Amino acid sequence: MTKTPSLSYVKIIHALQRDGWVVVRQKGSHIRLQKHTRTETLKLTIPAHAPIKRSTLAHILKQAGLSVEDFLGLL
Repeated sequence: MTKTPSLSYVKIIHALQRDGWVVVRQKGSHIRLQKHTRTETLKLTIPAHAPIKRSTLAHILKQAGLSVEDFLGLL
C-alpha cells in the first residue's frame, strides 16, 4: 500500500478534474467540487492550503472513492 502524499491543493484539484470532478464554487479558502454519477451527485470540499495534510488528503480520496494508487496515476 502506498503512503498518501502531502500535495498542494492545486495539484489535487487538477488530478480530480482528470477523474471527472468539476469545480462549482469557492467560498473563502474552501473549494467545492462535484461529480455526477448515474445515481447521485458526489460532492467534495478541498481546503485551499499548500500543502494539504496527508490525513486530509486520505479523507478526500475516501470520499471520492479513489485509492491512493489510482489518484497518483491521475497526477
